Amino acid sequence: MVIKSKFETDEISTRIGLIFSEFGLSPDAWTLLSLVPAVLGFFALVNNDLPLALVLFLLSGFLDAVDGAVAKFTGTATAFGAFLDGVVDRYVEILLYLGLLFYGMAPMWIAILIFGAMMTSYMRAYADHRGVVTEPHMHKEMGGLLERPERLTLIYLGMFLGQYYQPDFLQFSVIMAGILANLTAIQRFYYVVENAR
Repeated sequence: MVIKSKFETDEISTRIGLIFSEFGLSPDAWTLLSLVPAVLGFFALVNNDLPLALVLFLLSGFLDAVDGAVAKFTGTATAFGAFLDGVVDRYVEILLYLGLLFYGMAPMWIAILIFGAMMTSYMRAYADHRGVVTEPHMHKEMGGLLERPERLTLIYLGMFLGQYYQPDFLQFSVIMAGILANLTAIQRFYYVVENAR
């Protein structure tokens, strides 16, 4: 999540891990717990409560950040935990986009956004699976215009501005995220083509 990317520095991650490891929950439990506010955020959007939805999805992102910090602090990081984290991240993101659809965003642009978001993730995952992208530096180089943290930041900013300034900001953020997400997928495809030769 967006918040997770802010916690990747050692100092902040250690503090978060220290505090939340005291609750006795495993990193996987924190990961699954992040689904709860996301589901509630989805229903908040269905009920046209944009401010509440924004708070709940940000809370989901915070809890998602906690799992990695706890795993790192307690030395309990596992391959399954990383897998579960990625799966839950996708569920949370889809809940957000479907919620925005029910909130009234243009269905075409929501579809474009979902397609771009999923293909962006798929490009990296399948390239890794097929052994085209194997080195850590290659994963970073794949990057692109709008990865998941930036994509969600754009949407959350649109939700905030759409609620408190101009409603059109939200639709604009969805359109921009959709366009840039698909361009990112194309960038990653081109990167794989170049490195597969």
